[in-house]
Amino acid sequence: MYEKANQEKLDFIQNGLKDYSSQRNYDFGPKSRENISNLSKYISHRIINEYDLIREILSEYNLQKVDKFIQEVFWRVYWKGWLEHRPEVWRDFINSTPSYSDEDYKKAINGETGIECFDDWVNELKTENYLHNHSRMWFASIWIFTLNLPWELGARFFMKYLFDGDAASNTLSWRWVAGIQTQGKNYIARESNIRKFTNQRYMNTTLNENASPLENHKFYSVNEVRQLHTKQKYKNIVLFESDLNVNLRQSFFENYENVFLLLLENTNRNIKLDDSVLNFKRALQEAFTNEITNSKIISEDDIKNINEGFDVLYPAVGENMDFLNKEMKDINELHLIGIKEDIFCWKFSKKGFFNFKKNIPEVINFLLHEDDFFN
Repeated sequence: MYEKANQEKLDFIQNGLKDYSSQRNYDFGPKSRENISNLSKYISHRIINEYDLIREILSEYNLQKVDKFIQEVFWRVYWKGWLEHRPEVWRDFINSTPSYSDEDYKKAINGETGIECFDDWVNELKTENYLHNHSRMWFASIWIFTLNLPWELGARFFMKYLFDGDAASNTLSWRWVAGIQTQGKNYIARESNIRKFTNQRYMNTTLNENASPLENHKFYSVNEVRQLHTKQKYKNIVLFESDLNVNLRQSFFENYENVFLLLLENTNRNIKLDDSVLNFKRALQEAFTNEITNSKIISEDDIKNINEGFDVLYPAVGENMDFLNKEMKDINELHLIGIKEDIFCWKFSKKGFFNFKKNIPEVINFLLHEDDFFN
């Protein structure tokens, strides 16, 4: 899996990156993805570490030539940092119980709305476990403003089927489309835009193109991110599927007696994942065990029965951290290890992306001159 991911990364850097900026917005269909990177399922699990990817690209290209792709990678970093400063947004999403039409909802998730593009995307999501980013925006807008379904249900639907599902990127992107992430500014899917950027595959689509943003009057205060450590404390460490990077980490893992890998089953998840997604995550963890010899996969019960302290590679706000908060009696005693790149970047994520964007040169300078990210 690591070799496959690395080869796909190299192919994109060498062959696809130069035209990415001009071609990225086009969705030519699931059998024609040469205009995008196709790396998100690896990046979201850090089979490919986003910071390593940026460093590798900038070793071959001038920033101005690849600026758009670098920004897209940093959007994922920014979203994650934004949610770290406002974890209550995630909790409210998970605990939400919006009212909706069950009939309309079933038609939507079964691809039976009569809106051709939307119904095709439902099928693609379920069979390919992926949607082009532009189509995700159209999909979310149609779901919210044309089908009048709660954004929370749509976000859950995406997380159920996406191989690259990420708590921060997915939740906040749906909020953005709805008009509650950037208050008063929603995203409207337009027939002309869909027609153009699907290369005329979808024509004469009737949509609600005059919808107002949703309203959410709750204000979320900005908190400091939880304290993360960068040095080992205990002899064992626990990893979730959210960070399976092995690049330059062999010596770090060798310092541990055991590297435990944990994948939550649906019984311990707020959002139940499709079997295809769980199987993909299992395959990634199994690939990790082939790379790190002192690692092994454990169950949820196993982690509860570890009788001594252990380090945890911080999984970020989301399902895995929810599990730790719920099941670990002494959560404040857990030694949470973060990587310095995350810690550095998240301090620029308290405001909007424009504020983060203006600090990208400083972030890149840090990435290119700092090393040894755990110690």
